[in-house]
Amino acid sequence: MRNERKAEIKVGITTILSLIVFIWIMGWSKNFIRTSSDVEINIMFDNVSGLEFDDEVTIRGLRKGFVKDIILDRNIIVVKISVEQSVDLRKDAEFWLATVDLMGDKKIEIMPGIAEEKLNLDVLQSGKFLPDFSTMMATIGSVKDDLITMIDDVKISLTAVNSYLTDEEMKTDVKESLKNLNGLTYKLDVMLSENRENISTIVENTAVISENAKIFINENKEDINVSVSKLKSLLIKSDSLVNQINYLTAQTIEGDNNLGKILYDDSLVVKITETFNLLNQISKMILYQLQQDGVKVDANIW
Repeated sequence: MRNERKAEIKVGITTILSLIVFIWIMGWSKNFIRTSSDVEINIMFDNVSGLEFDDEVTIRGLRKGFVKDIILDRNIIVVKISVEQSVDLRKDAEFWLATVDLMGDKKIEIMPGIAEEKLNLDVLQSGKFLPDFSTMMATIGSVKDDLITMIDDVKISLTAVNSYLTDEEMKTDVKESLKNLNGLTYKLDVMLSENRENISTIVENTAVISENAKIFINENKEDINVSVSKLKSLLIKSDSLVNQINYLTAQTIEGDNNLGKILYDDSLVVKITETFNLLNQISKMILYQLQQDGVKVDANIW
């Protein structure tokens, strides 16, 4: 009787311990059990697309936390996550909303980063959304009309191309073009075959000319350099001469030199004109006296 009682006590204790362990494991797996060493991170998303409370948070695929809360703040969604304190997150850490399976279950995937500075847990982080299958289908649905229009356009294009290719006249023209191309290729092959020696001679002569030119340049390199230097000097002197001529021309046009004064001074031109007129009158008077009684000279000679 006593042994049976002991056995029942052992079974009861074992059952209770097993139940406690089971409850603890279930609580841990469902995040019912919280540890004070966990840290909280707030992440901002434009769209959480099915993310729920207690969904897992992984780092490089390894579970290290869970979604603690999801808050709608105006036009953005703030997701609060809890991760183990031992996780080393850096300033350039990235937070992704990823799909776990085809059923659409979500999780937060963290790339810890490689920066030297640690992540500031008090700053609101920016998360990124990885499109899943449902999102892709929604996107395709939004462009359905455009896809239908595009397919119709492709059908029209294929119909036009098909009618163009099945046109008998087009077939005849294509065959004729291919025939002409074949004939041209044959003639070109014949021409190359007949002039192969001439082409080889031309190539050899070109090589010889190139070699001779190279030798000539190498042998006369110093003379060529001297000629180039002299040409540069001549160009410099020519440029200086042109500048001097331009300067002289500008002075002449402005009337700053004697030639300019003669050409562009109106008063000097008038004086020269008056002088020529006076000389003309004197010459006429002398000519008239010579034709009459001669030139009368009244001179005192000492």
